[in-house]
Amino acid sequence: MLLFALAGMAFSAWIGMNWPPSWIAAALFAVSAAVLAAAVLRPRIEIFETHLAVGSRAIRWNEIRRVDRTSWNAPLILQLTLSDAEKVTIVYPGVVDAGRSLLADVQRRSRQAHIDGIPYREFWTETAAVAPPPATKSARNAAHPPVRYPMLRPEDEREIELMFQKLKSARRLEQPESGEPIESAGADD
Repeated sequence: MLLFALAGMAFSAWIGMNWPPSWIAAALFAVSAAVLAAAVLRPRIEIFETHLAVGSRAIRWNEIRRVDRTSWNAPLILQLTLSDAEKVTIVYPGVVDAGRSLLADVQRRSRQAHIDGIPYREFWTETAAVAPPPATKSARNAAHPPVRYPMLRPEDEREIELMFQKLKSARRLEQPESGEPIESAGADD
């Protein structure tokens, strides 16, 4: 798209030599090319166990004090506030699903941060440990059940439940009685 914008700008400028209104199209192509170049030339964002790498800069997870997102999902724009009150803006111009994954990873790993103004533990609905755990493992599991993180969005859970009910009603999940051939999932479909 960047090359198309540059070619459109060059062609419109060439036409503008003989027909001046074409300079308007050249200017619009130039603005488009500048925006696309800014998106394409953004530094690479990588997630590691210990830090977030934005280009050549490494930001340790425990340095992040706030993770604020804007209403923009494409491109994803995150505002990180670090422990020294420095603000870092991250712009991810990629696919929306990859942006959601990046957002979830940053939110999950920034344990010292407020996420959109909500403390980390409240945001992820964790229970704060108020007493030391009991001595035995079984007593500890009874007193403090393991924290369950949401793996799927509610709409994905509903879709999986619907698929499960369809499979169950088609008797694809039941064990065949001895002597009966096992049905293949794609044979009848």
